[in-house]
Amino acid sequence: MKIAVLPGDGIGIEIITEAVKVLNVLDLPLELEWADVGGKAYDNHGHPLPEATLNLAKAADAVLFGAVGDWKYDKLERQFRPEQAILGLRKGLGLFANFRPALCYPELTHASSLKPELVAGLDILIIRELTGDIYFGQPRGRRTAVDGHFPGSEEAFDTMRYSRPEIERIAHVAFQAAMKRGKKLTSVDKANVLETSQLWKDVMTEIHAQYPEVALDHMYVDNAAMQLVKAPKKLDVVVTGNMFGDILSDEAAMLTGSIGMLPSASLDKNNKGLYEPSHGSAPDIAGKGIANPLATILSAAMMLKFSLQQPDAAARIEAAVQSVLAQGLRTADIWSEGTTKVSTREMGDAVATAITTIKTIKS
Repeated sequence: MKIAVLPGDGIGIEIITEAVKVLNVLDLPLELEWADVGGKAYDNHGHPLPEATLNLAKAADAVLFGAVGDWKYDKLERQFRPEQAILGLRKGLGLFANFRPALCYPELTHASSLKPELVAGLDILIIRELTGDIYFGQPRGRRTAVDGHFPGSEEAFDTMRYSRPEIERIAHVAFQAAMKRGKKLTSVDKANVLETSQLWKDVMTEIHAQYPEVALDHMYVDNAAMQLVKAPKKLDVVVTGNMFGDILSDEAAMLTGSIGMLPSASLDKNNKGLYEPSHGSAPDIAGKGIANPLATILSAAMMLKFSLQQPDAAARIEAAVQSVLAQGLRTADIWSEGTTKVSTREMGDAVATAITTIKTIKS
């Protein structure tokens, strides 16, 4: 099973190193090949997504991705900025469905930004459409305004757009995920204002007829943002567009105690995927050994489950993470009085050690 390992920038190398450490103790036939991506790739190859890196990702069975970005690249032309690498990978690999589970472990209820009673037992799955919407819509650019309130002034514009097939395929993914969970799906849009959202809502309603066992409700994005902090446990599976999903999943991350706990999977139509933590490259703490590697380790578990068909190995990783948290080990972002603060490396070591005591487990 070939894995393309793309650590990227900032804390990327630190968290990926710990995830690889965990994978190595599973005694699986894995072939790992590392490559540059993001700012490091720009420095070494003149582009954030070199052709060799993209080809490696295409040839691999799965991609394990760290994070990209650094303030020092902010003055580059947009196509050369590190963040373009992840957009290019999503497009180049056809990764249209992003899974972001937000679970609050019992040991971390007090680390959440909400009251413990609101997040105890929290288990939400946010499914974000990943290759359409305003991030990829054309036309886009800058120009001199010819109309509007200030004609003759400089303006910038982006285009939000969705086609019916794009919405249909993410709808099927979301309904199928709901069937495997609580058979409840919330579709988030802004149909009272946006034509793209009205089409989204219409298509979701039509596809619902194929999944009569699932309870579907529609929610405007502003209300969804409020419900995530008011009554998050009323939500189960949430499906939404690219931009709304980007924002809501980061909001949901804080319910779990830290964005350092939130893994993600970005999948194509055949369940080949790119797996990465939901957080960024955090250049301000890079090299300090304080980053939380658990989101990356849990992303590796998702990789084993979805793309490599190793659900039992994935379950061992998940059980090891819970075991380590139960032991009271915490990185700085989730530390509280009465727990033991550990470094990035120490957390990875602890999870790897815990896995060796969990020989077999059924997912």
